[in-house]
Amino acid sequence: MSLATPPRSDGARAVRLFLCGDVMIGRGVDQILPAPCPPKLYEEYVSSAEDYVRLAEAASGQIPRPVDFFYVWGEALAELRAQAPDASIVNLETSVTRSETAERKAINYRVSPQNAECLRAAGIDCCALANNHVLDWGPSGLSDTFDALARLGVAFAGAGRTIDDAQRPAILDIPRNGRVVVLSFALPDSGTPFDWAATRTSAGVNLLRDLSPASACLARDLARKAARPGDILVVSIHWGANWGYRISNAQRRFAHWLIEEGGASVVHGHSSHHPKGVEVYRNRLVLYGCGDFLNDYEGISGFESYRGDLSLMYFADIDAASGDLLQLRLVPLHMRRMRLERASSADVEWLALMLDRESAPFGVRVRQADGALSASWSSGDGTSRRW
Repeated sequence: MSLATPPRSDGARAVRLFLCGDVMIGRGVDQILPAPCPPKLYEEYVSSAEDYVRLAEAASGQIPRPVDFFYVWGEALAELRAQAPDASIVNLETSVTRSETAERKAINYRVSPQNAECLRAAGIDCCALANNHVLDWGPSGLSDTFDALARLGVAFAGAGRTIDDAQRPAILDIPRNGRVVVLSFALPDSGTPFDWAATRTSAGVNLLRDLSPASACLARDLARKAARPGDILVVSIHWGANWGYRISNAQRRFAHWLIEEGGASVVHGHSSHHPKGVEVYRNRLVLYGCGDFLNDYEGISGFESYRGDLSLMYFADIDAASGDLLQLRLVPLHMRRMRLERASSADVEWLALMLDRESAPFGVRVRQADGALSASWSSGDGTSRRW
């Protein structure tokens, strides 16, 4: 059953976005879907993707196999139907390929092109690809990823066959309300190798070397080039460490610059395995870390205090005329048996307290509302906005 659905702020003027963090449908998740890749892995401790399925089953019980393409999304599907977002944007942290040429790195994610059909099952409109796993299976795996997403009709940004392709935005047309434009960047501090950067002659990701003023100016120029007046610009950034709530001053300055000088309506940050604080700056939304949305980590110990097993759906209503945030609703979910379930009341309360604590220094308060979470903040004109 879906949670109570709020009306769209300001009626037809609002564009509703669904945003989430890392969608990691490779490895163990791929194995339970109808057409998995060969399970062989090249990790130090695990040699088969089947081992991740066994760990999850040991923790939570048997997983039926094969599951259909809707299974992994679980209760998120009912919420997506109820909220009816105009655009759904995720960070796809998986190579879509059957390539056998793995990069020399600790972890290599891949999902078969056939199993990537699960993206279409959830109605995903756009994938950010600038991250530290999209090239796990080499340039051929990246090329396969482009082809698979094109076949599925899913737009993407942040990677390409040349630097010009990687810097090109995804354009999502919204009937009666203009366009949503998505730019995607990765930072080395997320684990994205420097040599994955796309060049004029080689495929790769849209990599910023750091958060320096020079990088900020490059991001600003790309943002100004990508969006025209009336567009809603989403800048998706894979940055920072996997664990920890700290948001650096450099990240805040960079996000503010993207809003002030680049015209971003939303800064969509990810890389952390758990949600981080939320800011509303000049009435524009900054998600510093959305947390993992789907992964195969169930049954793996470590960092339990961060509750990486909890996921969040971010529903943001954006004013189509101004690009300002009108309301923000967060729906908590729990990853269990490689499927998204409703979070318990205790888990919802834990997330509310954590997000309120981490967001309060930025002037954002988070409260429970009918089993979901709502955000309130002070707008630039001195009035209070809330859902």
